[in-house]
Amino acid sequence: MKNLKTILDNTSGISGYRISEKNVKSYELFFVHRSLETVRSTDTKATWVTVYVEHDGAVGDSNFPVFESMSDDDIREKIKTAAARAMLVSNQPYELPAGGELEAELPTNLDKYEPETLGRMIADAVFDADDVPGGSINALEIFIYRDEKHVVNSRGVDKKETVHRVMIEAIPTFTDEKQSVELYEDYRFTVFDKEKITAEIREKMKETADRYKAEKPGRELSINVVLRPFEIASLCGELSYDCNYQSIYSHANLHKEGDDLQTGDGDKINLTMRSVIEGSENSAFFDGDGASLTDKQIIKDGVICGSFGSVRFGQYLGVKEPSGSLGCIELGAGTLTDEETEKEPYLECASMSGIQIDLYNDYIGGEIRLAYLHENGKITPVTGISMSAKLSEVLSTLRLSEKTDVSRNYKGPVKLLMKGVSVL
Repeated sequence: MKNLKTILDNTSGISGYRISEKNVKSYELFFVHRSLETVRSTDTKATWVTVYVEHDGAVGDSNFPVFESMSDDDIREKIKTAAARAMLVSNQPYELPAGGELEAELPTNLDKYEPETLGRMIADAVFDADDVPGGSINALEIFIYRDEKHVVNSRGVDKKETVHRVMIEAIPTFTDEKQSVELYEDYRFTVFDKEKITAEIREKMKETADRYKAEKPGRELSINVVLRPFEIASLCGELSYDCNYQSIYSHANLHKEGDDLQTGDGDKINLTMRSVIEGSENSAFFDGDGASLTDKQIIKDGVICGSFGSVRFGQYLGVKEPSGSLGCIELGAGTLTDEETEKEPYLECASMSGIQIDLYNDYIGGEIRLAYLHENGKITPVTGISMSAKLSEVLSTLRLSEKTDVSRNYKGPVKLLMKGVSVL
């Protein structure tokens, strides 16, 4: 890094630069059923340089990777080539983030354990959930990561942060004498919680068995539909896109500050973009440009109240203190209780092929691979169906659960109830 910086500081013909470095160390376990087949450790480093060139009232940029095998002359040649390419790019001028040194570590408890110990603890937590009759964990892969990110630029930024994270990939399987059904589970976290891991995998084991038993309902339904965190996070992501500086600058946003997204009597949406959410691997103290991150509420009581995004597009919009590119999102809790949910028949989506949300066409829907029909005191697993509704009506009448949890980059209610949805 020091050598790169020295070379770039002494290069003429460029107006600025950014060096981004990421070092990833991993400890990986690969199981077939309960048998540990392979253990692997990796240590990789990726370094990229972006050069900026001011020309003709505009600014261009170009980047290239740097490898440790490169000589200083190799790097100088790469800079020269990148500068020439940058001359072909004409963006509205903007300034890179200025100043600021930081060396920090994201909140975690993973660093309390040696990788070998942590790997075994995680494996034990997963296999503790392997207690569904007819079910098994066909394969399990555990990836324990330590990421070190470092950003330096020509305006004095020099920031480092460390992230500890874990990814579990599991293949829960249900088999009888006729056929076998498999599902794929991808579970990520930055805080080790044995009970939570076991509960997550046990739920997927149950869903695998239920997917085997599930049948298509014999009729069309107009029914309340409950979404889980993964789909709720997708909805929040679509709403947040309308409030992103880049979306606003390019006129791709449908709504603007002051617009009310909710006109009915549902729970009000309170949406905040955050830099850090404990348990989320998307947490960060600074973004890819090296800009410090500042939390920003973008929807308050259903009304758009703010915007967020990168320093570059914030400058284009005249924002005095841009938030930076925030990677986490928090949805405020609602008032929905389990008892209230059960008052009417409802369909709880457990697995979708990918929820479809279109703000411009006022649509929310998608194919449902597994859901639970709660009706007449019975719970029936169903499959082979799809749902559709008007997004504006959903937003106005939705209910949000009191209980919250963290799922990837999302923190918020574990349930979102949509009223009167068409299910075919």
